[in-house]
Amino acid sequence: MSEPRYFTVAEANALLPTLKPLLSKLLQRRALVSISAQNSGSQLHETYANIGGPEISAMTQDFIAIQILIDKILSYGCILKDLNGGLIDFLSERDGRIVYLCWKYDEPEVQYYHELNAGFGGREPL
Repeated sequence: MSEPRYFTVAEANALLPTLKPLLSKLLQRRALVSISAQNSGSQLHETYANIGGPEISAMTQDFIAIQILIDKILSYGCILKDLNGGLIDFLSERDGRIVYLCWKYDEPEVQYYHELNAGFGGREPL
């Protein structure tokens, strides 16, 4: 396993133009899967009995696409903390402590950090 990557605020912000389109596709694909699962709810029992059915094939392709997007995001060294909220953390050092820089999909840039054990609720402005 490789060493974790540590980011400065500038490095994390420089990565956002690459991450935003990937996260956008990921959120869209996840929403489609959610809608598809809700619409198929009563059909899923019957579909599982017919493993080769088109519904399972389509959902499998969606899940594969989601995993590929997640892997791509993670390959940059950041941490996808919350898929539903579009939340990404970046390991960093602040005042001699290891912290997470914290960015949410709808934010224009990285503006917050939190302690490793604090989570989203513990975010502080940079």
